[in-house]
Amino acid sequence: MLKDTAQKALSLLDLTDLTDTCDAAAIERLCAQAQTPFGPTAAICIWPRFVAQARGILGAGHAVNIATVVNFPSGDLAVAAVIAETKQAIADGADEIDLVIPYRDFITGDEAAVTEMVEAVRAVCTPPVRLKTILETGELKDPALIREASDLAIAAGTDFIKTSTGKVSVNATLPAAEIMLNAIKASGKPVGFKPAGGVRTVTDARDYLDRAAAILGAGWATPKTFRFGASGLLGDILSVLDGQSAPPAPASY
Repeated sequence: MLKDTAQKALSLLDLTDLTDTCDAAAIERLCAQAQTPFGPTAAICIWPRFVAQARGILGAGHAVNIATVVNFPSGDLAVAAVIAETKQAIADGADEIDLVIPYRDFITGDEAAVTEMVEAVRAVCTPPVRLKTILETGELKDPALIREASDLAIAAGTDFIKTSTGKVSVNATLPAAEIMLNAIKASGKPVGFKPAGGVRTVTDARDYLDRAAAILGAGWATPKTFRFGASGLLGDILSVLDGQSAPPAPASY
């Protein structure tokens, strides 16, 4: 049933506001929206400068995790700068770090840049902090590059591989998801998957969950192994759970 998918998607949602206009009031609203009558979202995903505010609102040990982004969205910062960003975000209360790989360098053949970046950030994301690595698959384009980036990130110790920043013209797609899920399966490691950008409806979410189940098995997708990076998806989830219909919300990337 679509309601079952909606309830599942709610538990896997990283409710996101990475807009350029995000402000303190928007963070207050996001923290409130993440605590729905049907249960909490898995996380909120916000700019680093708002992490301390969100932690103050949600408190310690809250069911809603706080995720933030580093090396975002360009992927071209120096490793030292990204390490500094990451350390500050964790000190401010981030539970999860979403790291953009140096994808432009990777496209030109610099595989070592990916490994170096992921390993360096992994080293400061000590448990229970979770590391999600953004491949920017819409810019990689080539299926072979998407698979190689997935393999490199997994080998470097990431907890999740994530499709996209939501800031480019092509974000999450089912073909990219299939490549990444197969990379996870081949690795044999407990690595999660996060499609981000463009997942707007419960039907969209069901397509990704079905793909994950086909490749990694029914029941594989849990908050520890699967997240949706989205903003507008919450509106459709709530409308389905309420038994109503609602227009899609604008993207907040």
